[in-house]
Amino acid sequence: MPLTPSITENGTVLTLTADDGATTRFHAIWLRDNAIDGQTRDPDNGQRLITLADLSLDTKISTATLEGDKVNLTFTPEDHSATYDLNWLLANSYDRRQPRLAGRLPEAAIAWTSELNTDVPTGDYPALLKDTTARRNWLALIRRYGFAKVTGLPVESGNLFKIVDLFGYVRETNYGRHFEVRTEVNPVNLAYTGLGLQAHTDNPYRDPVPTLQVLSCLDNSAAGGENMVVDGFACALRLKDENPEGFDLLSKYTARFSYAGSSGVKLQSRRPMIELAPDGTLQAVRFNSRSIAPLTDIPFEDMQAYYAAYRQLSDIIDDTAMEVAFKLEPGEAFIVDNTRVLHARKGYSGEGSRWLQGCYADKDGLLSTLASLEART
Repeated sequence: MPLTPSITENGTVLTLTADDGATTRFHAIWLRDNAIDGQTRDPDNGQRLITLADLSLDTKISTATLEGDKVNLTFTPEDHSATYDLNWLLANSYDRRQPRLAGRLPEAAIAWTSELNTDVPTGDYPALLKDTTARRNWLALIRRYGFAKVTGLPVESGNLFKIVDLFGYVRETNYGRHFEVRTEVNPVNLAYTGLGLQAHTDNPYRDPVPTLQVLSCLDNSAAGGENMVVDGFACALRLKDENPEGFDLLSKYTARFSYAGSSGVKLQSRRPMIELAPDGTLQAVRFNSRSIAPLTDIPFEDMQAYYAAYRQLSDIIDDTAMEVAFKLEPGEAFIVDNTRVLHARKGYSGEGSRWLQGCYADKDGLLSTLASLEART
């Protein structure tokens, strides 16, 4: 679409006008700060070579000329010139209505319930290792749903690191580089239990929490013990629909989480159970009844209603209509976005054993790898 540039608002604004009269505006200070030239940004890594202290808040545009699909600008008082691609400007426009709706899903995310049981997102490890398209599509599934399975892993201790190597790095914690989830099922010995676990997010007592968790199966010969995942965003949205005031309470006030299970470790955090960005976008869900600390950040007059909302969210999470369940076989694993997807385990019994290994990683590496692969297409 042809665009005509003009300098408006006494030089403080560049206005791009389309043939149909629609306009898109940019402030001079924003344009100068985002200039792409050798004096402003490093041509190799794109990082800024200046700080805001180098710019005047009285920056204005003195000239604007169109040259093909680019606009050339000159700024005062620096007398600095810069060229901008029109498509880049339109792609980064902020002169638009920006919604402020509590409970918006992040871009590319889709809320899901038990209907996803018929189409669990899955990637085959040999293909993920060799085929960049398969890897890109698998990573995109994790961005969309917050979890995915992996099949075709070698059945060997430490195979979960191969999954993390596909996109990033292991995050080591006080539990080590990885941790064992191993139980020998023996009804005579009550020291080991196959009891089920409620769906939860891991390590809510950390700030920041590990944003990804990988669980890999090496043995699962016991009866039962299926893994379950629940979309925390879908649960939060259901709570908002059923109890808007309760949703507001769980996002408005901070909960406290703590862990001090070993010598020299005392982890604590204060974060909302439902965390929203300033524009209302869902950022994270933290839910772990085993690690909740006394709630002291809720005013007396709101505490009863807060607990009612907390209980309602717990009931939604426990609703089988919200869960996806699968039993891992040796050589299979799954990865979850630990800021969004809760995971759980059904109870198991009888003869046999159950051995899983787990580790943590961080979502920034996954999203960086995905963005890089998408940029190639």
